[in-house]
Amino acid sequence: MTVPALEVDGLRHSYGGNRLALEDVGFRVMPGAFTCLLGPNGAGKSTLFALATGLLRPTAGQVRIHGHDIAQAPGDALAHLGAVFQQPTLDLDLTVVQNLRYFAALHGIGRREADRRIEAELTRLSLFERRGEKVRALNGGHRRRVEIARALLHRPTLLLLDEPTVGLDIPARRTLIRHVHALCAEDGIAVLWATHLIDEIDPATDHVVVLHRGRVRADGPVAAVNEETGCATVAESFDRLTAARPTAAQPNADAEAAA
Repeated sequence: MTVPALEVDGLRHSYGGNRLALEDVGFRVMPGAFTCLLGPNGAGKSTLFALATGLLRPTAGQVRIHGHDIAQAPGDALAHLGAVFQQPTLDLDLTVVQNLRYFAALHGIGRREADRRIEAELTRLSLFERRGEKVRALNGGHRRRVEIARALLHRPTLLLLDEPTVGLDIPARRTLIRHVHALCAEDGIAVLWATHLIDEIDPATDHVVVLHRGRVRADGPVAAVNEETGCATVAESFDRLTAARPTAAQPNADAEAAA
């Protein structure tokens, strides 16, 4: 039996009082799968990522990474995890290589091995020729690719990306998506890609988890979600699944996470 790369089970999170961010959220990301966490702004995507990376502790429920409970065995769980957050975290005044060497050192990777991995990841992401430039000189798409290279240095098997194309133009978005799909196909890395943009989903191959108002509204291949909703396209399904409906809680979960 294949162990999921990421398993979210009965996850609930509240910021206090009635400010409910997530309620009974559950889904799996299997090895080698590209899974889109699709939801409008305020759906709870960033809160979910904060819980999945151990930055927050859930009110209830579990997050397991390759079978390791992140609350009970964080070291074992996080060893499998790479993450790219919505807000950039590179040092703009260091070069690409300096940023990556610093991250590698934090993971205890020796200089020679770090340089070998840095060369491999930058080459894969078409950035090796820019390794000596300061990050400040790169455009937004190239900076995102550097962050992905950094997240892959310690050889994770699960990669979480929270709205990674924010601020990028359409060509840069498409290039980034193509690179990340290649990670799944070539290396078997599992990816959870959070977005509110329908056109970032490949209907032919991607698995979709639709999150709205802190709850999972659909979970499955695009074709199965469309069949369940009776819609012809994922855009129509998304509109139907996120239409206004009565609910006990009306959280703006991502706004709460940023607070």
